Amino acid sequence: MADENEITPFQYMPVHNGPPVRKKKDLPDGLWMRCPSCGQMLYRKTVAENLEVCPECNHHFRVGASKRIEQLADTGTFEELFSDIAPADPLEFRWAGQSYAQRLKKEQAKTGHPEAVITGNAYIRGRRVALGVMDGDFLMGSMGSVLGEKITLLIEHATEQSLPLVIVCMSGGARMHEGALSLMQMGKTSAALARYDDAGGLFISVLTDPTTGGTTASFAMLGDIIIAEPNALIGFAGQRVIANTIKSELPKGFQRAEFLLEHGFIDRIVPRHELRNEIARIIDYCKP
Repeated sequence: MADENEITPFQYMPVHNGPPVRKKKDLPDGLWMRCPSCGQMLYRKTVAENLEVCPECNHHFRVGASKRIEQLADTGTFEELFSDIAPADPLEFRWAGQSYAQRLKKEQAKTGHPEAVITGNAYIRGRRVALGVMDGDFLMGSMGSVLGEKITLLIEHATEQSLPLVIVCMSGGARMHEGALSLMQMGKTSAALARYDDAGGLFISVLTDPTTGGTTASFAMLGDIIIAEPNALIGFAGQRVIANTIKSELPKGFQRAEFLLEHGFIDRIVPRHELRNEIARIIDYCKP
């Protein structure tokens, strides 16, 4: 039995004679983010002001189509085209307890766009262009029938108006939910680009992270000038598929922008801060 004068941990209460302790305020969610490259905690507003690029290590974060247009186009100059074209569910595709039609509605509500690409006219540093921007936030920018149709219509518009064509690519590949209808867009967009080239058009293809699958195998790699952002993942099949197929270890940096530049698959790597100036410079240089 404990002595009545013994102080037990349950009896002892320390006396606080200092200033009153202020309760820590709860910080709103979303103010901070961690860079996946350098691991630094970053103030989200600072990253946004830096064009979604890490100020510590220059890691380029993925950005949606609306933000990309805001970064590229001169303020107030973007005029959207073909916004009334929306996808359907021709195969009545279902997976994981939901239909493709239901998933499309969720993606449209999330992004505010009917499809994974936005197309229109814009000015970039005062140069009028036909501009298409793929949206990785919409089903990972996958290419379906409507995406291919809007890209094709944009190419034809650029041909008719004799405009430079700029397409910012970000894609997880062809959209499985539409089967062969999705794969058909590879040939359709490529044929439209061939006609554009015959008419003397200038196509600047901008590859961002990631640009993969059918998009890479078609219009993304058909640019007269192919630009990539630093360390962008660019390829057709996935690395594990390739490694298992050829039964060999892949080179370091395989399918990254720097590897493709070294092996002649792209023309330039341009940091996001310099992209507007570089596109304008290329247009001026290639003017007839």
